[in-house]
Amino acid sequence: MRPLLRLRRGRTSLRWKIAALAAATAFLVVAAVGVFVHVWTGRDIRDRADARAVNSVYSAMDVYRRTGTLVDGARLDPAGLPAALRDPADGDRHTAYDGRVEGNVGPSVWAAQRVAGPGSPVLAFQVNMSNDLHTLRRLDATMTVASLLALAAAAPLAVHGAGLLARRLRRVSETAGRISAGDLDARTGPTKGRDEVAEIAATVDRMADSLGRRLRTERQFTADVAHELRTPVGGLLAAADLLPPGETEDLLRARVRDLRGLVEDLLEISRLDAGAEQPVRARVPLGAVVAEAVTRTGHATEVTDATAVGVHGTAGDPTVETDPRRLERIVSNLVSNAHRHGAAPVHVTVEERTVVVRDHGPGFPDDLLRHGPRRFHTGATERGSGHGLGLTIALGQARLLGAELRLDNAPDGGAVATLRLPD
Repeated sequence: MRPLLRLRRGRTSLRWKIAALAAATAFLVVAAVGVFVHVWTGRDIRDRADARAVNSVYSAMDVYRRTGTLVDGARLDPAGLPAALRDPADGDRHTAYDGRVEGNVGPSVWAAQRVAGPGSPVLAFQVNMSNDLHTLRRLDATMTVASLLALAAAAPLAVHGAGLLARRLRRVSETAGRISAGDLDARTGPTKGRDEVAEIAATVDRMADSLGRRLRTERQFTADVAHELRTPVGGLLAAADLLPPGETEDLLRARVRDLRGLVEDLLEISRLDAGAEQPVRARVPLGAVVAEAVTRTGHATEVTDATAVGVHGTAGDPTVETDPRRLERIVSNLVSNAHRHGAAPVHVTVEERTVVVRDHGPGFPDDLLRHGPRRFHTGATERGSGHGLGLTIALGQARLLGAELRLDNAPDGGAVATLRLPD
């Protein structure tokens, strides 16, 4: 059987995606805060250096004009004065940034003011920012280490929190997968919290309840109809026996037999749906059971029994433990379906625990391969007419035996049904 939904857990699960997203977000926040602190602190250092330089020039100028002496490290027309301050406007104090580094001096901020009128010397004062910038670098290093430690501590918490969410979502996903595979009793059950995951889980459970009620109603209706039709169909068959021989009697008898077969198929499907069937297992030769089932169909079918030869090429009689009656039912339905909807030659191959039935017709329609067999649905019209119950019964019996029934189309044309019995 080809499953309609397969739950796959990739290497990059939701847990790791959420954890990576949380770590990336934390990293961006830490980086943004670090850049902000660095820029703000650097600007504050520059502003304080500017203010100190201006105040120092003001104090030194006042002393120089009164006493003619230079104090507080003030200099007249120093050689290292930036070009922008060599000709300041009269009476105004100006500052400039000097990025040069000479030994332990620099970068620095200069402030300058002309002593008197045009042509007079320029009194300047230099504020060394090297100590403050060194402190800024230490602050950057401290913030980097603290940020890495915070990320190292936050990452496990993010992984743990994401794991809790991922486990809850995986539980809902597994429940939905079981429901899709046919387990209508699967439920997520109560979940912790009142978030979106809990709402999804409750919605899946409500959907399963609604779907289960509808399917049980339909199954009960099918079983009731089939059971009620059984008696009148039996009466019709008995009445047909009283008709005089002839074409009318043959036609009526054939139609009544078809109707009885349909009723029996419906009853069998209803029992399979209700889980009322239980296999009666026995150890039987697989090749012999398959050959007998093919013979009973009455169709000319080629059978190849690879199990008739032992492991070392000697004659053997390998056996399997299964329900022979149900196995015969599966094989006969597959062979009959191949003859009815496919084209000759029909070939049956038995090898180890596998039975392959292949015809050379138009193959299974794409809709059947995608969604599986559906009752009263035969797919493409070129595959003939019928009730669409044969494959449905075969699939139900295979599930009951724990076997896998896979439907495919051969590359060179024709339908291929592969039955694999469990070990």
